[in-house]
Amino acid sequence: MGERGDSYMALPVVPSKRPVVTVSKKLTFKEKMSYGFGDIGNGLMFDMGQLYLLKFYTDVLGISAYWGGLVFLISKIFDAFADTSVGAFVDSRTNISKRGKFRPFILWGTVPLALMTVISFLAPNFSDTGKIVWAFATYMGFGLAYSFVNIPYGSLSAAMTQDPIDRASLGSFRAIGSQTALLISGVVVIPIVLQFANKEVGYIVAISVMSIFGILFHLICYRNTKENVIRAPRKEKVPLSKLFKALFSNRPLIVLCLAALFMIASSNIRNAVQLYYLEYNLKSPELMSILSFLSIGLAVVGSMFIPAMVKRIGKKNTFMLGLLVCIACDVLNFILPTSTVTFLTIFSLGNFALAFALGLPWVMIADSIDYHEWNSGERTEGIVYSTYSFFRKLAQALAGFIPGVALSLIGYVPNIQQSSDTLLGLKGLLFLAPAALNIIGLIILFFFYNLTDNLYSKIVADLKERSSFN
Repeated sequence: MGERGDSYMALPVVPSKRPVVTVSKKLTFKEKMSYGFGDIGNGLMFDMGQLYLLKFYTDVLGISAYWGGLVFLISKIFDAFADTSVGAFVDSRTNISKRGKFRPFILWGTVPLALMTVISFLAPNFSDTGKIVWAFATYMGFGLAYSFVNIPYGSLSAAMTQDPIDRASLGSFRAIGSQTALLISGVVVIPIVLQFANKEVGYIVAISVMSIFGILFHLICYRNTKENVIRAPRKEKVPLSKLFKALFSNRPLIVLCLAALFMIASSNIRNAVQLYYLEYNLKSPELMSILSFLSIGLAVVGSMFIPAMVKRIGKKNTFMLGLLVCIACDVLNFILPTSTVTFLTIFSLGNFALAFALGLPWVMIADSIDYHEWNSGERTEGIVYSTYSFFRKLAQALAGFIPGVALSLIGYVPNIQQSSDTLLGLKGLLFLAPAALNIIGLIILFFFYNLTDNLYSKIVADLKERSSFN
């Protein structure tokens, strides 16, 4: 799994068109943790849709799995374009306040996002067509609100530091935050829902609690982070066509986007299907809390090892190692007889390793922002990050659509005993489909990712030298 050499073709030095002021200081533990808290805030709202919304649509709102999947597909495609629009808007602003370029969006966007999260889990007594329209409208509204928080939040890491170890630490804390939110969501939501005879009321209460805590974590992130890589405000707007055109020369970004398309689809398919598997294959839906505690808890621990692994074997190798172990665990879980103990053990091990692959893209995308500036002379954090997010949203669209369609194809009918063929189909959806997608992502990363750690060190040195001449 070695890097394909540290050699690179020298690119023409592109003079920076606007000075970048970099405050060279190591980030404090408080800053890193607060940045990670931001993704807890994201997850306590975003994960509600990924984990529970499809089942809410089929079992509470009362629309078919096919229509539920179509809602995910179309809404996520809409979200993908919303991300790029938000990224372009963030980068094109000429008046930037003393709060910074990215942090104000976290401050002012968190409450609207929380409201849209709760609204998405309402089940009005509409006609069948009305319910479908409601699902589309509310989930698209949620996606737009999420873009206005998540795109600036993701871009913030590149503005906090250019130090590679601090970058790895930010990626680690973000991965820990993301997995912590997933752990909380998996452990807390269903027990709250089950406290109420009316499932709709249970979902409203549970989602409201998660959203309130999401707001609090966003506010902590806003308060305790600082933008240290600062560029002078634009005096005039650069045409968006020119900004997007430069992206096509950013090979590391393109490779990461393609690898993420398959990796994130894999992860989200797993999240969408696991509750069905627990309820029907293992006949223990209450295991969701235990599964979340074990698998996601170990993923949090795995995320803590990211900086050490990066220092030892590099970003790309650590990324690929995580994918390889996860693939092996999924294949084992499919081959072995259905058993609660073996499932929980192997699934948890896979999640421990997958934490490497899920945490490192945030580091590597921040690196690609510096690569983009080095290559094109334009520092466009919002557009670069939103391009990556665009592909993530496409992956989430596939992850929402594939289970919905597949559930119909394998004969799933809500709230009844499933046939043996349907149970086998659920097992394949949970294990084989994610493994196949991760294999494709691994191949793309191995053969085409060329931003080695040595090249990145040169890029940072070159950018600092250019800055000193401006």
